[in-house]
Amino acid sequence: MTDRHLHIITLDVPYPVDYGGVFDLFYKIKSLSEAGIKIHLHCFEYGRGQQAALNQYCHEVHYYARNTGIGGFSTQLPYIVASRQHPDLLARLQADTYPILMEGVHCTYYVASGQLPKERCFVRLHNVEYRYYQQLSDTSTSLFKRMYYRHESKLLRRYEASLSGKATFWTVTEKDLQVFNEELGYNSVDFLPLYLPPYKAEWHGETGNFCLYHGNLSVPENEHAATWLLEEVFADLEIPFVVAGKNPSAKLERLAHQHDYTCIVANPDQREMEELIKKAQVNILPSFNNTGIKLKLINALYHGRHCLVNTAGVEGSGLDSLCEIANTLADMKQAITRLYELPYNFLAFEERAKTLSNYFDNARNAQQMINWIFEGEPTIPGVVAGRLQQRRA
Repeated sequence: MTDRHLHIITLDVPYPVDYGGVFDLFYKIKSLSEAGIKIHLHCFEYGRGQQAALNQYCHEVHYYARNTGIGGFSTQLPYIVASRQHPDLLARLQADTYPILMEGVHCTYYVASGQLPKERCFVRLHNVEYRYYQQLSDTSTSLFKRMYYRHESKLLRRYEASLSGKATFWTVTEKDLQVFNEELGYNSVDFLPLYLPPYKAEWHGETGNFCLYHGNLSVPENEHAATWLLEEVFADLEIPFVVAGKNPSAKLERLAHQHDYTCIVANPDQREMEELIKKAQVNILPSFNNTGIKLKLINALYHGRHCLVNTAGVEGSGLDSLCEIANTLADMKQAITRLYELPYNFLAFEERAKTLSNYFDNARNAQQMINWIFEGEPTIPGVVAGRLQQRRA
């Protein structure tokens, strides 16, 4: 069989796999490589460095400096797009006729500008970005950041709508698919679940020792959620509560130590974080941003016991049946009190494990991508989502 070559453009260097944004990138590359695809990887690099580990999965790897700072700003384009263009990248893409997979709206500059034909271009949509930035504006405590996020959201709304018809698109959630189809006017978009590490659902017994919120605490949305839990939810609950994550602010650390039953674990390594998730009785993961999919929730479902979320944290993910949902302050407190005393049932664990294994299958999803890109299988809105719904039923 003739070798199949694929250009992949990533918004960041997808290794090491040490933050949520690169999980789908790296494990997609690995899965496509294992399926026999010759990958020509193009990475925008701005601090993570060149990574030799990528060479074992790619036919070739190229790195491009992202134009960060004032040089990457544009009055017409979102910063996340304008800062990711490079003449060497365009020259390499135009030197052959291989298909091109662009990771995120971030990497679509050359399809938006019309310099690449739509027949070659496929875009993995990680978020409805304009909504994501709008919600970052709503949760940020910095006036400057609120203004920046709001401005970027307006540019992104116009830019995302302008991409319709210029490529073939895949979202990471069914909710995002609906927004791109119904609000932004896309007609070549479908849904494909995230690519994940080789997770295996684990049973750690019926009871844990505390409640846990975890995430990158330097992200405004996550700091907002942790602050809300500490100030509003656990302020008068005599239930142990741990906040864990990367780079907490001084304010968050002070809040965590104001109550006898709350504490914070700053910058745990991967092993420490996994142990916290496994030992928690309830993983509590409310969200104030309802775009994309929350990798920390998937991690908790595979490795933890009860998972308590709000609707925004699970909407459109297809994972709502595996979680407890509470949206008001009173309902959240009531659910925490109940779940903390409720043993995690082994039958519920088995059902969760079955659903997760059906939903997240890297090899199957890689083959679906290959069929779309190389076999000419049409992308019809909702087809994959429908198949997955049937599998879950």
